[in-house]
Amino acid sequence: MILVTGGAGYIGSHTVKELLKQGYEVVVFDNLSRGRRELLLTEQFVEGDLLDPRALETAFQGYSIRAVIHFAALTSVPESVAEPEKYYRNNVVGTLNLLDAMRRHEVALLIFSSSAAVYGDPERIPIPEDHPKRPKNPYGRTKLVMEEILADYGRGYGLRHVSLRYFNAAGSDPEGEIGEWHEPENHLIPIVLEVALGQRPYLEIYGTDYETPDGTAVRDYVHVADLARAHVLALQALEKGRKLAPAYNLGIGRGYSVREVWEVCQRVTGRTIPSRAAPRRAGDPAVLVADPRLAQQDLGWKPEFTNLEAIVVTAWRWMNSPRFGKFR
Repeated sequence: MILVTGGAGYIGSHTVKELLKQGYEVVVFDNLSRGRRELLLTEQFVEGDLLDPRALETAFQGYSIRAVIHFAALTSVPESVAEPEKYYRNNVVGTLNLLDAMRRHEVALLIFSSSAAVYGDPERIPIPEDHPKRPKNPYGRTKLVMEEILADYGRGYGLRHVSLRYFNAAGSDPEGEIGEWHEPENHLIPIVLEVALGQRPYLEIYGTDYETPDGTAVRDYVHVADLARAHVLALQALEKGRKLAPAYNLGIGRGYSVREVWEVCQRVTGRTIPSRAAPRRAGDPAVLVADPRLAQQDLGWKPEFTNLEAIVVTAWRWMNSPRFGKFR
């Protein structure tokens, strides 16, 4: 049985789908504060919070868990700047509680959901895994702290782990069964598409004076289904006893600016999407683009969605689907 914390969330639910597809038995642990019950794809579910050791004990006592994929975290950069205590408590203390439960029940395999936010402003593009780590915001610092704790737990307790550093997760399940759903929404592509649907009056472009070709921030967008496959590949490698690097970048190796995303969304939707300039957000680097070659080499991971337009198509299809409309 694989325990997926945060398995009712965006990336977690897509990974649960991929695990089930690959024949794994899965139990989800989620407090549903950000996740959605409607995105649960397994009946094996424990509603609980990482800050409640008793809830974790219920999950580990109730199921024969042999590995954990850990998504449960708060992930908003602006919110982490405004409320750092909330982020350190949930992301760091909560993960320590999870590690305690794993040790008590002799579970020694962990796939950790990390982030490109650990890098901060890059010295070189694309960013390799050995790039200096200088997070610009509390969210990124919580992820880096946890990577360092996992390294210590590996040395001290034999924890076998790998951290997957996402760049910008995007898109939705190509089959339309599940998809991206945050309230409030804080990811760029669905925000632009909400404007196209008339659910927002305009797109705010935070920062138009970055040192980038068009002045707006540049990000590497990786499809959520490709991220899900990477987690399963990492799990399978650990199960086989293979020696892996401590962390892998997950991205397509190409960046798109906010203006480019806006233009692609207009092409896909066939609609004019109003926008206006706004000040930069605290904690946002100018450019984040992955060097994903190590994941391709060690895990055999190759993104299927390497074109932004194809990614946006899956997001647009989901946001217009009767299924999503029924959920909301």
